[in-house]
Amino acid sequence: MNKNQKIETIGSGEDEKLRRELLEGTTRDAQERICTVDERNAPTANGHLRSEMRLKNMWHRATYVIVRHMEEATDEKGEEFLLVQLRTKLKDYCPNKLDPAPGGVVGFGESYLENAQREIEEEMGILTHLQTKECSETTDTKKKNSHLIQRFFTFSFQDNRVRCWGDLYEVQYTGPLSCIKIQKEEVEEIQRLSLSQIKSKMLQQPEEWTPDGLHALRLYLQFRHDTKINRRLLKGYSGSNLNVMTLRPRPKVIFFDCDDCLYFDNWKTADQISQKIEEWCTQKKGLPPKYAYELYKKYGTALKGLLAENYIDNNPEDIEQYLREVHDLPIHTLLKPDPKLRLILERLDPSIPKFIFTASVRHHAERCLKALGIDNFFSSENIIDVKSCNLETKHCCGSFQIAMEIANVTAYPPESCLFFDDSTKNIQMGRKMGWRSVLVGKVGRDCKKNVSCDDTELEMNSIHDLEKCFPELFIDR
Repeated sequence: MNKNQKIETIGSGEDEKLRRELLEGTTRDAQERICTVDERNAPTANGHLRSEMRLKNMWHRATYVIVRHMEEATDEKGEEFLLVQLRTKLKDYCPNKLDPAPGGVVGFGESYLENAQREIEEEMGILTHLQTKECSETTDTKKKNSHLIQRFFTFSFQDNRVRCWGDLYEVQYTGPLSCIKIQKEEVEEIQRLSLSQIKSKMLQQPEEWTPDGLHALRLYLQFRHDTKINRRLLKGYSGSNLNVMTLRPRPKVIFFDCDDCLYFDNWKTADQISQKIEEWCTQKKGLPPKYAYELYKKYGTALKGLLAENYIDNNPEDIEQYLREVHDLPIHTLLKPDPKLRLILERLDPSIPKFIFTASVRHHAERCLKALGIDNFFSSENIIDVKSCNLETKHCCGSFQIAMEIANVTAYPPESCLFFDDSTKNIQMGRKMGWRSVLVGKVGRDCKKNVSCDDTELEMNSIHDLEKCFPELFIDR
């Protein structure tokens, strides 16, 4: 690679003077030997000079430290504050940019933790310690004057200027802002900004920030929210591997179950449907009491059992008549309008398609949606019912595959499907298919006891928790 090629690798947007200084090796810490790695974060044998790493945009290790200012942890609006660095013009990467996650390039032979603690002490004068039983009980003066540091995860970032594997830490700084001692060669100033101020500035002026720092902050906020709502970090999904943390992709489609998910009426509607099926079997076909339930257990649905054992002719007219009769319920006396749910759906990002995915039939789902006052959010074509799924049980892979085909998302990774349901069987199949699945309701219909499911990424008490658990899916009107 010749000199001109080397210069181009750091990007045409870099200041010409900085590129020349990098090439000449005269930038700050140009001769420092740093920890370079391969694309999987395995260290190279001897590392490389910092200037060479910058010129060739080599993979390397770096630390990112979110500094929460805990002296006044919240204001009257409940805001949290971070200490943001404005980098000096002397920096060999993103000079004069705001950095929400200051840290540094890891030196050759240096650990991530050693680097994070060293950088935050050198640049801001903040002494740190890990939380241990010994530290919490120590009377050592130095420890008493230091601040808690925690490691959260490792992630990778790359663009045309930097390629690195970063370790992200959080420091809880409890001292006054006046005690911060900046390293003038590295830091121009420290800004105390609320999270809402940072988010606003990120959107309005992204070019004023270090891009890797913004990425680190987004990952941090995702991790913090996941921890707050007790989201499971399920293997195989984005945002679930603490050793290779990634941002969770925005869903391409949202599937909602209808009964006992969009509403909860203590299973009154579900029990009445079950009673209708029981009466149809005993009164119209002369079957023994509770035989309908035996068919359900054996075949997955009573209808499949009735067809398999020839109690219903396999023709559209007879099947339609059965489905209408067993779903002939006074829905508007069972369900009432839900203004809170309506407001939630109004604020849900309209660019994300929404479907009803039900084990019931379309006309029953339509009546439920109308009774709840939310029918305008779901067209008839966006209701996937038992007939759409060729009368298969909902918790079979074929039904989920059909749902993806109807929603036109088969070209995307399965985790682009976000699925809300009250049935653990359906949640288990969702996980098997690779969907992001959320259990709605924590009490089982049959056992009337608390239920849980290891295959769900999250368990919500009710659909009303949607915005609290998934704020990223909502827009401000």
